[in-house]
Amino acid sequence: MNKKFIRQKAKVERQKLSQEEIEDKSLAIANQLLRLNIWDKLYFHLFLTIEEQKEINTEYILQILAGKDKEIVISKCDFATLGMTHFLLTDATKIKKNRYNIPEPIDGLEVPNAKIDVVFVPLLAYDKQGNRVGYGKGFYDKFLSKCKPETIKIGLSFFSPEEKIEAVLESDVKLDFCVTPEGIFEF
Repeated sequence: MNKKFIRQKAKVERQKLSQEEIEDKSLAIANQLLRLNIWDKLYFHLFLTIEEQKEINTEYILQILAGKDKEIVISKCDFATLGMTHFLLTDATKIKKNRYNIPEPIDGLEVPNAKIDVVFVPLLAYDKQGNRVGYGKGFYDKFLSKCKPETIKIGLSFFSPEEKIEAVLESDVKLDFCVTPEGIFEF
């Protein structure tokens, strides 16, 4: 299936979820993450939930990371360049939603891509080969391509994988894992 069709299908499926289902599935995903061999790493990049898009509630993951004394990195998007600037999440970090309802840090201590060990990647869908479909702007592919090769890329999804995503671009960065409420897919 092509990306456009998969993107539309995934958005429809997500919209069917109740708030209670989102919370239950988000908690289950966070618990599944505890099974991964990633907890010796220090710098974890986490996206903040776009509630209007019915994304995974990453608050549960945030609590795990804070409880394990990890350095938590969040991003701010630049829609002119389709780039992202990464900031350390601290008690002083002020978060504000941008015009697309994406919660972002206003400013803070910048973290270079080279420091990031693990990235939790937002997605709409993914396939059994580790390819993903996001919202289509390429922010994460651009960001992930600048990370060190050993950076662990973990997709988070409410749903099972598609069989195969067609027309994958050379610039598309594959996932290492995708975590669902039911389990972990490794690519």
